[in-house]
Amino acid sequence: MDVMERIKQKVEGAPIVLFMKGTPQFPMCGFSARAVQALQQSGARFETVDVLADPEIRQHLPRYANWPTFPQLYIGGELVGGCDIMMELFQRGELQQMVKDVQQG
Repeated sequence: MDVMERIKQKVEGAPIVLFMKGTPQFPMCGFSARAVQALQQSGARFETVDVLADPEIRQHLPRYANWPTFPQLYIGGELVGGCDIMMELFQRGELQQMVKDVQQG
């Protein structure tokens, strides 16, 4: 399967997907750690993809969404953004609402 198709399947395979460096238990960068923390504090049930464990996804994900950095958060199959955007949304209470909306389905 083509890597872009694999990325699409992951993005569309769960309501909330975070492409990050490392895992929620062992984030490998501060941005990924903050992203996980914001999602957890928002009550999110989310899937993660460790881009360090899959170099092909790490290489092609920036092209998939036209977003150059990690982490990348997808909610309902749409790119939300990276850590800075997530933190802004969290501080305004918008991330919590987005999580609630997608999980209520």
